[in-house]
Amino acid sequence: MANTSGNRKKNKRSPAPRKNIKGGPPQKGPKFGNLSKNVAFWLLIILLPITLFNLFSPQKEAARKVNYSQFNDFVDEGRVKSVTIIEKKIVGKLRYAPGEAPAQSEPKAAVELQSFETYIPFEDPDLVKKLDEAGVEISSSPPTVNWMTSLMSWLPWVLFIVIWLFFLRQVQTGGGKAFSFGKSRAKLLSGDTPKVTFKDVAGCDEAKHELEEIIEFLKAPRKFQKLGGRLPKGALLLGAPGTGKTLLARAVAGEADVPFFSMSGSDFVEMFVGVGASRVRDLFEQGKSHAPCIIFIDEIDAVGRHRGAGLGGGHDEREQTLNQLLVEMDGFESNEGVILIAATNRPDVLDPALLRPGRFDRQIVVDRPDVRGREGILKVHMKDIPVAKDVDVEVLAKGTPGLSGAELESIVNEAALLAARRNRDAVTMQDFDDAKDKVMIGAERKSMVISNEEKRQIAVHEAGHTLVQKMTPGADPVNKVTIVARGMALGVTQYLPEKDRHLYSKKWCENNLLALLGGRCSEELLLGEMTTGAGNDLERATDLARKMVCSWGMSKALGPLSFGRKEEQIFLGREIAQHQDYSEETARLIDSEVKKLITDNYNEAMRILRENRSKLEVLADALLEREVLDAEEINTLIAGGKLPVLQEEPKGLQKAAGKRKKSPRPKRKAAAVAGSAKGAPVASNPASLEENAGGMPESKNVASSEKPNDNEKLQSG
Repeated sequence: MANTSGNRKKNKRSPAPRKNIKGGPPQKGPKFGNLSKNVAFWLLIILLPITLFNLFSPQKEAARKVNYSQFNDFVDEGRVKSVTIIEKKIVGKLRYAPGEAPAQSEPKAAVELQSFETYIPFEDPDLVKKLDEAGVEISSSPPTVNWMTSLMSWLPWVLFIVIWLFFLRQVQTGGGKAFSFGKSRAKLLSGDTPKVTFKDVAGCDEAKHELEEIIEFLKAPRKFQKLGGRLPKGALLLGAPGTGKTLLARAVAGEADVPFFSMSGSDFVEMFVGVGASRVRDLFEQGKSHAPCIIFIDEIDAVGRHRGAGLGGGHDEREQTLNQLLVEMDGFESNEGVILIAATNRPDVLDPALLRPGRFDRQIVVDRPDVRGREGILKVHMKDIPVAKDVDVEVLAKGTPGLSGAELESIVNEAALLAARRNRDAVTMQDFDDAKDKVMIGAERKSMVISNEEKRQIAVHEAGHTLVQKMTPGADPVNKVTIVARGMALGVTQYLPEKDRHLYSKKWCENNLLALLGGRCSEELLLGEMTTGAGNDLERATDLARKMVCSWGMSKALGPLSFGRKEEQIFLGREIAQHQDYSEETARLIDSEVKKLITDNYNEAMRILRENRSKLEVLADALLEREVLDAEEINTLIAGGKLPVLQEEPKGLQKAAGKRKKSPRPKRKAAAVAGSAKGAPVASNPASLEENAGGMPESKNVASSEKPNDNEKLQSG
């Protein structure tokens, strides 16, 4: 990020609860306590009557189960005293047989009879007559109602009604509940939220000035309105990833004394048709109710992409959302007092109607910081860590050309971690140098097993890059060369640009072609063979040469013309085809010019190495012995001097110190990576030669991803 926050490490507490969108009390999370209380209450209401009924209902004597045959025998024996017929069920009293009566612990009348029950298996028309003849008391009763069975039959309907009432209540309360997916998900920042102010932002003074003016307009509108000025309706923050667009918005939220709504562009996207447009309407309704206010939408390209791309489905839903956003920003009804701030790193895919004045009145470019900006960013991050006296922030800033604020923050953090791992009380310059190398070219892979033959090939390859770069007038100085595997590279050569560059000359491009081809030339000269280590070098050199011919008009044979019109599908957000708008004869001429550029620079690199073969062998041998050479050691070797004898510490001390003891080195200055000896690009740095030598952006598209970047790697395969 080009802008950084110094309060991030100070505010260790958890974020304060955010206010309700409608301005209500702070929301502390889902109210599960109320729901559990309601459930417990209704369970108590249901279980209490059941418990009371079971406690106080009279306990009936257990009836004796008899079958129908036994019942007929009891009737014939005259033991049946009385019966009650309930449909096919018969219950009654039965006299005990001699010897069956229980012990006479109770009065005799209480134990003479026992209850019994049986069921009529079939219709017996003679049953009543038989009982009457036996002198049995006969009675009948209607069937009893089983209230548990009735309750179970009604229970599904009761549950359905309860659930329906619950959902109705949720709809009425709103705010993130059921059926509220059409509501805006914007968060209203409260005053208790840890603030980031413009004092915590560095490296983008122009962007800060533009946003400070908007805040000043909100605080004192009459100052501008008296001369006929109006409040800007929107500001669009443009810039590469990591340059600090979102942090700038956080600083605006910290500085502004007006309500600040924050949300992401993806919050508008839903699977239901019309939900995105509904959320846009609700968002601006909330904004108007809190006017004047600021609404921030991060990654607006998720919803603001060019219309007319795609066929139906989600694209139609997204376009409806964009249409509603356009109407709310500048439609028939104006939204006075609502300022929309949005951020994106893909301004090229946004719909033109969204970018016009009246919607986004200001397009604020947040670019990669220059040397002063990088120095300010490093100071902001360093104020929260103990820094040793030998740390020179200016040297660090000069040694990190093209890095974004996020990468600079990562360097400071990695340096603090390295210092803690080495049991130091403060972060030293050596920690920052090592962290810089780790972020820019990847961590060292010392455990990687490489044979002596391959190590010799890597040393020769990197020595070729180094010597060609040193012997080329006007080339960037070599800062460091190593054959220790880092990231995806087996060897790396770093160049240190003397200053930030924004325009690249033909001479600079040819110097880079020489450096890229130096590794392959060195292999052929000293080893007498070719390796795959130059594969990426050749790929980048060919791409650079083709851009020189086709994009930048640097070929005398073809003249100042650009060839190859790009075709893009905007809904994919990337170039997928390139239209050949030239003849076959011109294509052959382009290929011929590209080959001529590569061949001429290859021959020139070979000439330089042949004339300085002894120096090339010395560099290769020194790399095999020491594995790492810095700028001073490289200059000493090329000048014909000798390096001090390398003394290694015992392994235990090496591990404790975290590094080998070598000859004294000057303070290192990180630079652009020049080459590696592996056929894969270094993945730790975001840019490559094809971007480093990329086409200059058009004046109106200053945030183009093709803008050259001095930190982008000139890596050799």
